[in-house]
Amino acid sequence: RGTPVASERTCGERGGLLGRASYSSPPPCIAFVVFYARGIHSSEYRETAVYKGVEAATSQCVQEEIKGMEGVYSIVITGWDWLVSLEMPGDQFPYKQSVMGFVVAVTLFESYLDVRQRRAIKKDSIPKELQGVISQESLKSTQAYCLDKWNYSMVVTAFNLAEELLVLQYNVMPWVWEWALVPLAMVGLTQEHEVARSIVFTVVYMMAQTVIKMPFSIYSTFWLEAKHKFNKQTPYIFVMDMLKSFGLTLVLVPIVLSILIPIINNGGKFLALWLWLFMFIMAIVMMTIYPVLIAPLFNKYEPLPDGPLRTKIEALAASLSFPLKKLFVVDGSTRSAHSNAYMYGFFKNKRIVLFDTLINQCKGHDEEIVAVLAHELGHWKLGHTMYNFAAMQFVSLVQFGLFTLVRNCSAMYKAFGYSGQPALISLMLFQQIIAPVDHVVGFLFNMLSRRYEYQADAFACKLKYASELKCGLIRLQEENKSSANIDPWYSTYHHTHPPLVERLKAIENRKEE
Repeated sequence: RGTPVASERTCGERGGLLGRASYSSPPPCIAFVVFYARGIHSSEYRETAVYKGVEAATSQCVQEEIKGMEGVYSIVITGWDWLVSLEMPGDQFPYKQSVMGFVVAVTLFESYLDVRQRRAIKKDSIPKELQGVISQESLKSTQAYCLDKWNYSMVVTAFNLAEELLVLQYNVMPWVWEWALVPLAMVGLTQEHEVARSIVFTVVYMMAQTVIKMPFSIYSTFWLEAKHKFNKQTPYIFVMDMLKSFGLTLVLVPIVLSILIPIINNGGKFLALWLWLFMFIMAIVMMTIYPVLIAPLFNKYEPLPDGPLRTKIEALAASLSFPLKKLFVVDGSTRSAHSNAYMYGFFKNKRIVLFDTLINQCKGHDEEIVAVLAHELGHWKLGHTMYNFAAMQFVSLVQFGLFTLVRNCSAMYKAFGYSGQPALISLMLFQQIIAPVDHVVGFLFNMLSRRYEYQADAFACKLKYASELKCGLIRLQEENKSSANIDPWYSTYHHTHPPLVERLKAIENRKEE
């Protein structure tokens, strides 16, 4: 959905502006691209005070970014030299045992961080930066919500670990792959029809996962979220959303696999390049059709009514030469009381979407919404989306290059219980094997993202929105019941955004400058 502004986070979920999200580098079989073209300053703004403020903010932050990226580039080059020097493991390499060991190790490490975070949540003291702003009653309410989510997440984590280990140990996926021949035989197809078999396998797997995870989803939606007065979703909407998602799966999976499987089987020595190109095009297509065809299936989008808020947002976009074409309000309140907003679009066709819950939470405080959007537009103006786009493409291309090294490794397939070397299965196995590298890359992206957040905050401050941004961030934090106390280790590992307290300190320093 583009750039989120704010959303809740439970352990293991993704979030938005308030920094409860965790970046995961693109898996080998999927690449999501968020691309926003950099704005072109029109001549009528070049001599204005607003333009000069924007120019100063952009120049300073870009210079800081160049200095900060030198170390990252050095790490990337060194890592690449190391990777290309590697040799493929022999036939006796314990592929499955290594994957299972890594899954257990990561789960234990993240559980340790979760325990540290629980201690932070239970602190009764309000951080100095929030004293007098957040009441003790609000802190208690937030603690109750965060602890309930923590308990829920630990149960989900334990279940997911047990499920993954059992599936690996007892070769469940190879059995499903073999079973996929049964419905094919009913219509006269054989194992030679690999695309059809891959479609059946994927659909069955996704259906099974939906059924297995449904009790957790029902509990989270209709008990946990409802208990804390966030859930607005009815059972009818819940079921309809699930059916719509399944329908989209039936439409999209055959299309994607009908192109992906032949590419893997016939890519030759340029396989990595063809895979990267296909995923790039697919991401662009999805980013184009999602807001027009898919999103309206789940929510109702209407133009933001004329009024002071719309006028202020359009004025901000114009002052930054942001090519805003449409400004929408989405009925997020039909499902949740959590607030959010996002931007999307290519080149000269940009759109901003505000959740009605965000507007209601900031009612009478339009400047806070504008300040939050100034932060988001700062990401666009400073080229953060362009940098992320390039970095993600580099990571995807490297991953596909590594994939070509194991594509025909028969020992890998045998280790996981497969008799042949199916194209789809090769991607799935590679995704499991590359997980250690993927975690490291994700951590580096988190570090980069946190740096970007400080720069976007500084950009909003340069536009004289420092006070409004502080108030907006605090309001969103409180309304969404996000913990005021965050463990530093937990935050560093999981979050794409710095803790609220750290951001408030940085904003205050900018004000003093």
